[in-house]
Amino acid sequence: MSEPGPIEARPAGRPSLGGLMKDAYKADAWRRERQRDLRPLTRLTPFVLAHGWDAFLSAFFVLLSTAALLALTWGLKSVVDHGVALKTQSELMVAFLKLTGVAFVLALSTGLRIFFTLKLGERVVADLRKRVFRHVLTLDQSHFMRLRTGEMLSRLTTDMTMVERAVGNVVPVAIRNLLTLLGAMVSMVVISPAFTGLVLVLIPVLMTPLGLLGRRMQRLSILAQDRFAQAIGIAGEGMEAIETVQAFGQEAPMSARFDHSVETAFAASRAQLRARGAMSGLMISLIAAGMLILLFQAAMAVFIQRNAHGQPLMSAGALAMLLALAMVAASAVRDLAEVWGEIQKASGAAARALDILNLKPAIAAPANPRPLPVPARGAVAFSHVRFAYPGRAESALNDFTLEVRPGERVALVGPSGAGKSTVLRLLLRFYDPDSGTVSIDGVDLRDADPREVRARMALVAQDTPLFSGSASENIAFGRADASAQDVRDAALAAQAEGFLSALPQGFDTLVGERAKTLSGGQRQRLAIARALVRHSPILLLDEATSALDAENERLVQKALLEAMEGRTTLVIAHRLATVLEADRIVVMEDGRVVEEGRHADLLARGGLYAHLAKLQFGEEAA
Repeated sequence: MSEPGPIEARPAGRPSLGGLMKDAYKADAWRRERQRDLRPLTRLTPFVLAHGWDAFLSAFFVLLSTAALLALTWGLKSVVDHGVALKTQSELMVAFLKLTGVAFVLALSTGLRIFFTLKLGERVVADLRKRVFRHVLTLDQSHFMRLRTGEMLSRLTTDMTMVERAVGNVVPVAIRNLLTLLGAMVSMVVISPAFTGLVLVLIPVLMTPLGLLGRRMQRLSILAQDRFAQAIGIAGEGMEAIETVQAFGQEAPMSARFDHSVETAFAASRAQLRARGAMSGLMISLIAAGMLILLFQAAMAVFIQRNAHGQPLMSAGALAMLLALAMVAASAVRDLAEVWGEIQKASGAAARALDILNLKPAIAAPANPRPLPVPARGAVAFSHVRFAYPGRAESALNDFTLEVRPGERVALVGPSGAGKSTVLRLLLRFYDPDSGTVSIDGVDLRDADPREVRARMALVAQDTPLFSGSASENIAFGRADASAQDVRDAALAAQAEGFLSALPQGFDTLVGERAKTLSGGQRQRLAIARALVRHSPILLLDEATSALDAENERLVQKALLEAMEGRTTLVIAHRLATVLEADRIVVMEDGRVVEEGRHADLLARGGLYAHLAKLQFGEEAA
């Protein structure tokens, strides 16, 4: 997620490291508190346990690879201490074959560990993605007023990738390194408690500066990700609106804006790489210094110092083993320091992804939903409905009352903001009224299952969202069990069969993202076909012919009139053709019904409808 604030506000030129660090602190501040809490990762446990066999094998091979690594150090001690006592070459070969066997177990178990942990991570994230997306589709509209689509997609992509990395790599590596460190320390205590004490003193002394530098590198990494996200966002905006960019001759300014964001991202990445290089050099220097100190102390114990019996304080094999264990422990501590930041970021990502599952839809079926009558009649009633959109003080509907008889065609007209579209949204139960009731066939919608309610309606909206599949798939989206003949019949009724058949692959032609390969009128007719294929008793038309030219509107209007026969229809329209064919015109203002009647009667009254008709229809109204 990008940092708040416009990127253009930054001065041109190469950003300084100091400025980047300030930005890194700012970008990281909101994450710190949440990333300290690792509990979100534990909430992934049910997803992991759902694949118990993979989880068991992952844990088993983690333990086996750790044990094999530690066994190598014990084998090294045995070979060094007893190798000189072996009498024959065959005995020496047996000793090395044992070491080879342990090394083979280490290699095999490491490979299997990587396979099963990565497989588990991908499987967990696949399940989590499906669960989150399925849950998102059940949320009511009020949640989407607060959550941006880009943010939701980020949680399904970037955050999920971090969770996958955590489950499939970071957490298993952390566990393996922790077990390796504990095993190495126990082994060193067994061999030489004094030497172990020296290691325990040196490890924090060596790793503290690395940890501090690692935190700085983590902040720079976050900043680099933010800057890269900003650059991608700018590129996405430019490509989405490429026609507008070219039409206004803004290619150069848009390119300059993107160039600046890319340079800023590069500067952040360069600072991160500089810190990474410094960390690698410092790490090698400190570890080498520590190993030399340990080697000197151990060599003293082997070659110089003697006990009361004149024997060395430490055997050569013990020296070799302790040095190997010290290297293993140092490597484990280093890896733990590196993955700790990754675990914290993954915890934050898991929290953001799982937070979606905590969202509870306000619009849901009651515990015992009341079934709608069968067969459906299509009677619609609003009784003293008051409704205000979440976060808004003013009401969209005020004491709104309307009854629509089965099969009646009602047109809703009125000025912008009168509440016409809100009527359809409440009928679809995208929202519940603050007071009053909305019912279908005598059943209050709050007592019914929303899916059953929506199954009795078909919607054609002004802004028609279509999908990137084929034309046939877009029409069949209206009814999952629609046959090929049903699809063709609906297209014919919507006056879409002609242009669809003329496409290169006919109805199976891919229409592109949001059906951009089709004209506005063609997209609208495809949406009308999608609604007609449902054969629903209630038809909702929200400016359904707004994108059509006069000829197409006449054809589609004829198709809609035939589709309206026997169906209850609510029409939001400013076009005279639709209004004239309505059985009743309901005039709305400020969320209330102010007039009702037929076109000629309302014109004769000289009220709001007559005023709107003259403004919108001009001479046609007369």
